[in-house]
Amino acid sequence: MTVEELRQAQPQLTETFQQILEARRLNHAYLFSGNFSSFTMALTLSQSLFCENRQGVWPCGICRACRLIESEDFSDVTIVRPVNGIIKTERIRELVRSFSQSGMEGNKQVFIICDADKMHVNAANSLLKVIEEPQSEIYIFLLTADEHLMLSTIKSRTQIFHFRKNQVALQHQLEEAGLIKSQAELLATYSQTQEEADQLASNKSFFELVSESQRFVKAALTNENQAYLQVAKLAKLAEDKDKQEQAFKILEVLLAKELGSEAGRKKLEDLLEAKKMWRANVSFQNALEYMILKASAQAR
Repeated sequence: MTVEELRQAQPQLTETFQQILEARRLNHAYLFSGNFSSFTMALTLSQSLFCENRQGVWPCGICRACRLIESEDFSDVTIVRPVNGIIKTERIRELVRSFSQSGMEGNKQVFIICDADKMHVNAANSLLKVIEEPQSEIYIFLLTADEHLMLSTIKSRTQIFHFRKNQVALQHQLEEAGLIKSQAELLATYSQTQEEADQLASNKSFFELVSESQRFVKAALTNENQAYLQVAKLAKLAEDKDKQEQAFKILEVLLAKELGSEAGRKKLEDLLEAKKMWRANVSFQNALEYMILKASAQAR
């Protein structure tokens, strides 16, 4: 993503950080809450610190440092992600030991910790003293989907910025990439991150699941006998847990558009109940069949 695309995705935040960079007041510790372009912003700010040919305060995107940072292969920009759902204490302690050292390329170092809420509590506590009293020129970006999942002690020692989804910009970008308006609108509503939208935009099986889900919703609202038959077709496409999770989310998006009618509101309630059943290990097909049969029984 270029700086211009970042401006479109997060215009206010991009302007704020431009002012921060122009004033040379980049803080040493940030908490980015929300997934929409937060990693891109952290990476772009990292590039701005090392870029060999800045355009104003922003990185050029093509110099050696920019390209290495983009490919996550720059020695002084360390990116940490959870392994098996957790960021272990020892991994953070390794970083803490690095904080007291100068960078390989210069005197600056950047640390981007993705899904920072997955840090073990001891790992998070290991960061506190360094955040309070950095011993060298370091910059720490903590990324989380939800700041409420972070320790209050971490939150109180960082500057917090919220990266909310810009659905209008995302839909426009998806249309520009070649999706028809209805597909772009659904995917922009469905996706939680730019990366997720980009991955699904060219995923044929995802849109096959969307088409089958649309037929199911139409039948559920107009012809319950047909909807019951449609469940089997939907279940055939959603053959594993990941696909079934996708299907439930797609159905929620589709039924949310029907909230203006009593039937739409009721079907969404029934769908959420079916999803709870599925999470309690009722099969995907049986949960949706129960949803349809329940509605049929209530209509009698």
